[in-house]
Amino acid sequence: MRRHITISSLTLLLVSVLVACSVSYKFTGTSIDYTKTKSISLDKFPIRANYVWSPMESMFYNSISDVYAQKTKLKVLKRDGDLQLSGEIVEYSQTNKSVGSDGYSTQVQLKIVVNVRFVNTKNHEKDFEQRFSATTEYDSSKQLSAVQEELVQQMIDDIVDQIFNATVADW
Repeated sequence: MRRHITISSLTLLLVSVLVACSVSYKFTGTSIDYTKTKSISLDKFPIRANYVWSPMESMFYNSISDVYAQKTKLKVLKRDGDLQLSGEIVEYSQTNKSVGSDGYSTQVQLKIVVNVRFVNTKNHEKDFEQRFSATTEYDSSKQLSAVQEELVQQMIDDIVDQIFNATVADW
């Protein structure tokens, strides 16, 4: 009987300690004060590059609006948000990366550069204008048209992650 009381007492004590000393972690990936910042406005990012692949503009806009909608509690607006993102795709290029013994290209590098303007209406010290870029390579034996959509989406995802981290994720 005495052993049962001791085990019960220890169990009660352990539960009390755990409840009193609980630790809470949030891994949202953002550093947003939602009491002050409630929305983000996203402009379209027009293509201002010499080489243009027209689906890229809508792919970029959809990806960037999706990431803020999914990873934050911010309301995504067309204009007048507490946070404001605008810019343009300033480069979309391909370059021969390596040459085989026959003198022909074996690898081609694709590159996207996006110029971004960020305004934080609640804290202008966080405002910036910056370029973000991503590259990928593909085998030159493939036609660009066969791999372009997948590779462009990969680069867009990379750039969107960079922008997200620079704007709302202070790691």
